[in-house]
Amino acid sequence: MVPTLARIDRTLTCWMQRNATTLLRWSMGIIFVWFGALKLVPGMSPADGLIRASMSFLPMEYFIPFLALWEITIGIGFIIGYGMRVTILLLFLQMMGTLTPLVLTPHLVWTVFPLGLTLEGQYIIKNFVLMSAAVAVGASVRGSGEFDLWQRPEA
Repeated sequence: MVPTLARIDRTLTCWMQRNATTLLRWSMGIIFVWFGALKLVPGMSPADGLIRASMSFLPMEYFIPFLALWEITIGIGFIIGYGMRVTILLLFLQMMGTLTPLVLTPHLVWTVFPLGLTLEGQYIIKNFVLMSAAVAVGASVRGSGEFDLWQRPEA
């Protein structure tokens, strides 16, 4: 029984190793295309009010479509897997803006600082997972010969 479980475990972990980065790229791509596309339809994005409140100093009639296309571009980059360095750079630049409500409009983010988050605050904080996922994808940019998550570095 134990050798069978070990073989199943080895098969599954090998499959995960071969497919993890691709699945991560695709899922991130879908999220960015989807969230970006929602911003192109007025009132459709749940982030619309937060964006308008946090970035009130910008002309929204231009900024929201610009942001939408920026996010769609990031999403397409992750889906096609070409130009990952540029895609990841665009993501981190976009994330700087996404995190600004933590400082610019804290009343929309915190119920009780620093632990109590509003729904909008949770929406923002989850972006740390997207940034970490981008780092993981970026670690694979040079190919499997340069970085192997499952092997210990040689001493």
